[in-house]
Amino acid sequence: MKAARILEFRKPLVIDNVPDPTPGPQDAVVRVHAAGICRSDWHSWNADFSWLGVTPELPIIPGHEFGGEVVSVGKEVKNFKPGDRITAPFHNSCGHCSYCQTGRSNLCDEMSLYGASYDGCYAEYVLVKNADINLISLPESIDAVTAAAIGCRFMTGFHGVMRGNVKPGEWIAIQGAGGVGLSAIQTARAVGAQVIAVDIDDEKLEKAKQEGAVAVVNARNNNVPEAIKDITKGGAHVGIDALGIKTTILNSVLGLRKGGRHVQIGLTAAAESGMVALPIDAMTFQEIEFMGSLGNPHSSYAGLLSLVAEGRLNPKSLVESEVELTEVNNIFDKMTRFETRGFNVITSF
Repeated sequence: MKAARILEFRKPLVIDNVPDPTPGPQDAVVRVHAAGICRSDWHSWNADFSWLGVTPELPIIPGHEFGGEVVSVGKEVKNFKPGDRITAPFHNSCGHCSYCQTGRSNLCDEMSLYGASYDGCYAEYVLVKNADINLISLPESIDAVTAAAIGCRFMTGFHGVMRGNVKPGEWIAIQGAGGVGLSAIQTARAVGAQVIAVDIDDEKLEKAKQEGAVAVVNARNNNVPEAIKDITKGGAHVGIDALGIKTTILNSVLGLRKGGRHVQIGLTAAAESGMVALPIDAMTFQEIEFMGSLGNPHSSYAGLLSLVAEGRLNPKSLVESEVELTEVNNIFDKMTRFETRGFNVITSF
């Protein structure tokens, strides 16, 4: 099969022919119809998560957002068969640990990641382990490109809004109008919240308004917490940081009203290495909640897919372009220059 592989960190991916994957007894092989090029893949290519202990062993095929069709299954797979249209969360789970058993598969004790733990979906075929647990059936109305768009950034933004327990009429301020931020904006709008988008790029802020933000704040030109409190007459009920930068984390927390809820989605980079000082006394006096949010548990997919099928969420509107496998390096170069404005999806191999 054709595949794009990382042979050296920060060097161009190599497009090559490699052996097709073979399923084990509980696995499935999926023909990839669409594969999203996520900034997390770019970070892996840069070895940016080494301080977290997440450094892929090279060579490896990156990619963790996909939609496709089952072509073969292992002898113990019961719920899927060749021809089934599917997607999968970027985090594979075991299905039997206490977290999986209580609906929190995104916290699985044995979690593994496409494109980091093993080969991902920048290829004609991808292996899905524990297929009965990790494959997600697609409704007829959801195509492969939409499925790829859902695969990481959209479902992560969706889960972040769910973690924040966002209610109709509440104000939610979202730091960062990239893929995750725009996905959270769509979701928050769908549940009836009033959304403020914060970014430093006017073009991204314009896109945020198209996706449902009722107000925007350019962080280059404004004191963000003050701007949020002015717009909301007291502060946001919920703040989401989709970036993982010290400044955006603090802007989110400081822009909350009493009893507000902060949701941290963005992972920090090496500069912070996961350590950011917080205004603990103010958070205590104001009963501010701070919670993390990772991916999207398998148990939440039914609700997410039903909202997409009904047209209340539209991940495909965030797709900037459909590209060929050979264009992967061009997209990575654009990511390095921060020139991407949406999801780029491989649809031709």
